[in-house]
Amino acid sequence: MTEELAQQHLEFTFPAVGIMRSCYKAKFGIPRQPGLVEEAKGAIELIPPYNQPNAVRGLEDFSHIWVMFVFHLAIREGWKATVRPPRLGGDKRIGVFASRSPFRPSPIGLSVLKMERIVQGDHGKLVIEVTGQDILDGTPILDIKPYLPYTDSIPDAIGGFAPTAPNAEALKVIVSPKAERDFEVIGRRGNLSFRNLAIKVISADPRPAYQREDGRVYGVFLDGYEVIWRADGDSAEIIGVEKVKKES
Repeated sequence: MTEELAQQHLEFTFPAVGIMRSCYKAKFGIPRQPGLVEEAKGAIELIPPYNQPNAVRGLEDFSHIWVMFVFHLAIREGWKATVRPPRLGGDKRIGVFASRSPFRPSPIGLSVLKMERIVQGDHGKLVIEVTGQDILDGTPILDIKPYLPYTDSIPDAIGGFAPTAPNAEALKVIVSPKAERDFEVIGRRGNLSFRNLAIKVISADPRPAYQREDGRVYGVFLDGYEVIWRADGDSAEIIGVEKVKKES
């Protein structure tokens, strides 16, 4: 069998079963792994014909789920055999199959998420609410499976170049008086947990490994707001929060 013929036999097409509705509105700021920011909320909206109550019957008995999705904004022509993981400083290259980079031959991601509840709404709407997610808003979801602790958790597994979790508080976050007023306004609008979410995301230091300039101003898009902050050494100051205007 020639390489071309083998390739034809090994290519498949799969449907999306749902769409992620996420607090992360842009790639910058998304945690590099699931579960690192427990305050992050999302919902998997199942789409026809998969939005049937029977399709999730029994899923409510599980606390966590595996979610398979497409890195739809990381699709490129061709692929590279090596990547530069941020965990290694962004300089050292390793094999793409030894990484979790979104830039892969098949741009598929896999995350374990905490399932909060399943909600059935009007007009056939069916959503699975999750927390601790690390998935961009609008991401196509390919599959959902229950997480089984007895087999999916391996206590003596070896983590290669990432044996432990990254520092969740890499930056000490300071909130300016203006930002505190902005958070208060957002809280009065009903988003009481937004302040904690913003602080947690920034404290994990979402900056690329090659970009560590003191004084530089960044913006993270969360839940319809842009959180504006400035880095300085091992600390960061949230300058303010602005509501993102919807495009007409």
